[in-house]
Amino acid sequence: MLAPPRPIVSRPEQRPKASPHAVLLVSFDFCSLSGMIKMSTYLRTFKVGDYVDIKANGAVQKGMPHKFYHGRTGRVYNVTKRAVGVRVNKVVGNRIIHKHINVRIEHVHQSKCRLGFLTRVKENELKKKEARATGVRAQIKRTPVQPKVAYTLKTKGTKPITMAAQPFVDLM
Repeated sequence: MLAPPRPIVSRPEQRPKASPHAVLLVSFDFCSLSGMIKMSTYLRTFKVGDYVDIKANGAVQKGMPHKFYHGRTGRVYNVTKRAVGVRVNKVVGNRIIHKHINVRIEHVHQSKCRLGFLTRVKENELKKKEARATGVRAQIKRTPVQPKVAYTLKTKGTKPITMAAQPFVDLM
């Protein structure tokens, strides 16, 4: 006796590679980036230790990172002729794994994540230098924004107005 045929079961985990979600990740601003890639893309210099933002460019399929890494920031650990090796943190379960990926330079941009920190360091060094010259201790710690200073509102010559909601009027 032959067994009845097995029913066809759809497999949602086997999505096509060009799913709409994946296409949206790597699609780019058509008006400003359509056509040939600018030569300035290839003239950027990357050094080991630089912080870079991974942003996949849909115009170049070679060396494109996996969609997980799109929008992530990493650190360059290797530089080759047309690509860079980037170390990216990935949360897996309850731990952080340092992933090493190779990405072409079309999909990588210099990150501005340390810009604020580096400017603050320079300002602090100037404050310290000034403090050494004057002999007064420099305040280099950041302090949260303080609440506004209290003041008394003078109403001389004007009368305070009591505000209230207007009563509802049905026009029907």
